[in-house]
Amino acid sequence: MKKIFASLINNITFTGNIKIDSQKLLKNYHQFVTAEHSLRVAKEAKVLAERYGINNEKAEIAGLLHDISGIYPSDERLKIAEELGLNIFEEERVLPLILHQRISAIMAEELFHVHDKEILSAIACHTTLKAKASKMDMVLFVADKIQWDKEGVPPYLDELEKSLSVSLKNGTFSYIKYQLKHAKIIHPWLREAYKDLLNN
Repeated sequence: MKKIFASLINNITFTGNIKIDSQKLLKNYHQFVTAEHSLRVAKEAKVLAERYGINNEKAEIAGLLHDISGIYPSDERLKIAEELGLNIFEEERVLPLILHQRISAIMAEELFHVHDKEILSAIACHTTLKAKASKMDMVLFVADKIQWDKEGVPPYLDELEKSLSVSLKNGTFSYIKYQLKHAKIIHPWLREAYKDLLNN
């Protein structure tokens, strides 16, 4: 295990059950909203995976762990990413929150022994997506947006669900278009995902 993560679990005994252990870790760091959001995203991802014909157990695990790095405050994420040797985009320096997707993927592997490339890929791009996204990537990306971590109904939800009734790709593209229109910071991966979906 990377030294940077070792101290995180000093006072926590893991059971080997990812659902129990991920909730335990988040709540130990008082991330109750993130813990509840993760359960909802995991459930949504499982439903979407069944709907679009991919492994629902993998999708559920990805949902449970997608925000596990939420235990780090946003102002610490840049330092953590640098210590992990990540290639950091300028957009991530401006908005370090975005780094949580890649830090979460590393934590999933290091702390929860998840080595499945599909799961890790989905976690690592669940906020921004990326070019050549797999169905698993898209399922987690969309599940996270349907079960967002804010109060009230997402303003894009109706259009997203309508688009999902056509296809997973349509639903994904619908949300990306919304982001490109409304987000103040556009991550390069999101632009690449948009171009990729537009041309394929």
